[in-house]
Amino acid sequence: MTLGIALAATNADNYVDAIVAQARSAQEFGVGSVWLGQRLDYDSPMLAAIVGREVPGLQVGTSAIPVVGRHPLLVSAQAQTAQAATHGRYHLGLAVGSTLVAGAFGSPFDRPIARLREFLTAIKQLLDIGTAEFHGELLTVTPPLPTAVPGAQPRTPVLVAAMGPQALRVTGELADGILPYLAGPKTLTNHILPTITRASNTAPRVVAFVPAVVTADPDATRAQALDKLSFYEQVPSYRRVIDLEGASRAADLALIGDEETVAAGIQRYYDAGATEVVLTSTDLGSPADERRTWALAGQLTPTPTSL
Repeated sequence: MTLGIALAATNADNYVDAIVAQARSAQEFGVGSVWLGQRLDYDSPMLAAIVGREVPGLQVGTSAIPVVGRHPLLVSAQAQTAQAATHGRYHLGLAVGSTLVAGAFGSPFDRPIARLREFLTAIKQLLDIGTAEFHGELLTVTPPLPTAVPGAQPRTPVLVAAMGPQALRVTGELADGILPYLAGPKTLTNHILPTITRASNTAPRVVAFVPAVVTADPDATRAQALDKLSFYEQVPSYRRVIDLEGASRAADLALIGDEETVAAGIQRYYDAGATEVVLTSTDLGSPADERRTWALAGQLTPTPTSL
């Protein structure tokens, strides 16, 4: 799985139906993987299970489920169920979370890196051996019954939306890879890859999420990107990687232009060390632009025999 797209539906009468339809369309264009964000409305692992079941052969991932306000037992059960439903095509993405998410659950957002470490330690046990015996400062995981889901094979991969040094070190030790967003090629090469590689026993997966639109009207699309992506400029973790790349606006990280321009931008991420790229915000332009973007993703996706 080397190139995918992130799905999101707006103004849908039925969100699940709309995402399944998008996933089918993406596969028809030749796209090999789709990713679903976690919000406070739909449940991303359940949606991924449905998509993977309805669209056979398509890889599905969640990016990313905040660990704050959640328990490893519940997330492990969701992930394994999705893995069994998709016959091994599900990828679990986790995130540290934020004060906004913590507030929604009425949970404190304290010691986020310690919580991430405990969460990853416990869920690794659950996925590796089907049970756990974990007593941490913030979490306890001691299931009285087995937790393995029959058919959830191969073991569900765990990736983390980690970009800061501490989160990268914990992820490198305990997870299978990372899901950086708005971290440009220079930031990947100079800051993110060295940190996680030093902490990993094996070569980590680096799934770079990149805003991208193939369009004949780059000026209008960039104006949309400046507006729609400005939220991330106020979030410290994203502000940091935007600054590290030498950019001033989040939209500066978006790949916007014709097929050649966007394809060259994607290649820069691979050259920087990304093992996979996921195109996000493909709906910033017109519906025709989105179709062009998905078509390019399909053209650049290797055939199954070459994965």
